[in-house]
Amino acid sequence: MSTAAIHAFAAWLLERCEFLRNLEKEAERVLQGDKNTDKYRALMCQKAMFLQALPEEAEKYLEALPENVADTVGGRLDRFSANASRALELGSVFYMYALLYPDDHQKGQPNDLDKLAAEVAAMSK
Repeated sequence: MSTAAIHAFAAWLLERCEFLRNLEKEAERVLQGDKNTDKYRALMCQKAMFLQALPEEAEKYLEALPENVADTVGGRLDRFSANASRALELGSVFYMYALLYPDDHQKGQPNDLDKLAAEVAAMSK
């Protein structure tokens, strides 16, 4: 297994997770602090579009991974993207907010993208 390729992909995924965390923090601040629902909606749309684009952005990393790893990880990214596309089609801010969070998610726990990044990072060790 190409440890360097997995390490590079893990680092890329961790950067994506950080971007998403910052986006969600800003969205929460805008909604709770500023009470600006229009800006909140725009940030949730940005979150969904970000997730929608992940599989395409990950292609160069996935191509360097062993096929079984690339298929598994790529499949999960594809599901994230498909859910984001549905949320955008519906125009549902709640659906956009809930992307990556299972029904039983507790605040402070990792979301599904964080979990995927941790699994990939563990493979690179």
